[in-house]
Amino acid sequence: MWGIELRKNDDVPLSRQLFLALTGRIMDGQIAQGDALPSTRELAVDLGVSRNTVCEAYTMLWTEGFIVNHPGAASRVADGLAVTALRPERPAAQERVPVPYRYDFKTGQPDLALFPWAAWALDIREAAARLPSGQLSYTGAKGYPPLCGEIARWLLRSRGMAVDPADVFITSGATQALYLLVDILHRGGRAFALEDPSHPGIRTAILDKGYEVCWMPVDRHGADISFLKGRDISAVYVTPSHQFPLGGILPAGRRAELIRLAREHDFYLIEDDYDSEFRYTGAPVSPLYSMDPSRVVYVGTFSKTLFPALRLGFAVLPRPLQAAWEHSRQYMDVQNPILEQAALTEFLRKRQMDRHIRRMSAVYGEKRAALLASVEQEFSQAVDVWGDASGLHVALQFPGRAFGPEFKRACREAGLRIQPVSGYCVETAAHTDKLLAGYGHLGVEEIVEGVKVLRGIL
Repeated sequence: MWGIELRKNDDVPLSRQLFLALTGRIMDGQIAQGDALPSTRELAVDLGVSRNTVCEAYTMLWTEGFIVNHPGAASRVADGLAVTALRPERPAAQERVPVPYRYDFKTGQPDLALFPWAAWALDIREAAARLPSGQLSYTGAKGYPPLCGEIARWLLRSRGMAVDPADVFITSGATQALYLLVDILHRGGRAFALEDPSHPGIRTAILDKGYEVCWMPVDRHGADISFLKGRDISAVYVTPSHQFPLGGILPAGRRAELIRLAREHDFYLIEDDYDSEFRYTGAPVSPLYSMDPSRVVYVGTFSKTLFPALRLGFAVLPRPLQAAWEHSRQYMDVQNPILEQAALTEFLRKRQMDRHIRRMSAVYGEKRAALLASVEQEFSQAVDVWGDASGLHVALQFPGRAFGPEFKRACREAGLRIQPVSGYCVETAAHTDKLLAGYGHLGVEEIVEGVKVLRGIL
């Protein structure tokens, strides 16, 4: 009847299958409003199922208002259920075939093979065993308090930052922090100031909300702060310890000028410290936050130091912003998963993070050295390296060249992924001669062979 066929070996119960089949036909108008349904006995015989199965399906139809019942009469389809408008045809889904890159110099990728998975698994088990039941409920937008305390101690050990745990707020990575801050810091009629070039994530978070952006030019030493003079600003986003993507370290003079402008014109600075744990020459760079905690929102992430899928980061917030942050976070996603927060707390408390950073700094230092040596061997003095003092990538400048679509096409054909800096620029054409080479996730042999392939393409 009505072309209904039930699958008796399916995981979906027969009564649910019948209910879905009938509702579909009612909604499509195949069974018209006011039509009488057959008796439960008749339909059971027709479909070869028990009468109880049909009764259960009819009960579901009645409960959800698809049919109406009257004593002594047949069940009939309720009025106003048919959806007669034609449904637009869906375009055929285009299958996305991943490009097979043999040499992938993508940026921001840590070496996941060297992460201490056994220690992390133990921390997860211990966290699951020790978490009090109260922590399994809704615990608020701030985050797991013991983790906030361990992050504050970690920042003191690794950055020299004196941070009150009360000012630390846990996030789903740096991206969520930036997304929240854009709404909190926006002031009508005032633009956000971003570095150019910069990461597309922060740019997208601002422009998607319809807010204005102005672009600070970037040179070898980071953002040109003089660009901000005389401008009305909502907030300034900077990567002062390792400018993304060019790698410069913002000098003390520019930092001081930035703090003065923030105080004089009453705006906040967003400091994205995304990978400065890994530094290869000299002492760690002091965060901008240390110069004025009242004007700087410090944003950090564990994606580069541990593994991206962890999706845990944090923001150190000045007190005037905290109420707005908690309100926004409460109605965004309430909180982060507690188990991962508790495990990360143990990872920090046991100093496993400290040991992992020391180990990986040595490993990444070797990969960096292999990259620089290969570049020098293949290109001699024809390449100028930018931003090689820290992080997991460098910028390679090829004076006189411009990397455009033809270069990208040649790279794809050769199985090489290496991103031109121009892809991160908005207004400036000053960096068309630069490429970004991420090396953290690559083996030394891959790095050496990849640079040879690049030389062949050029």
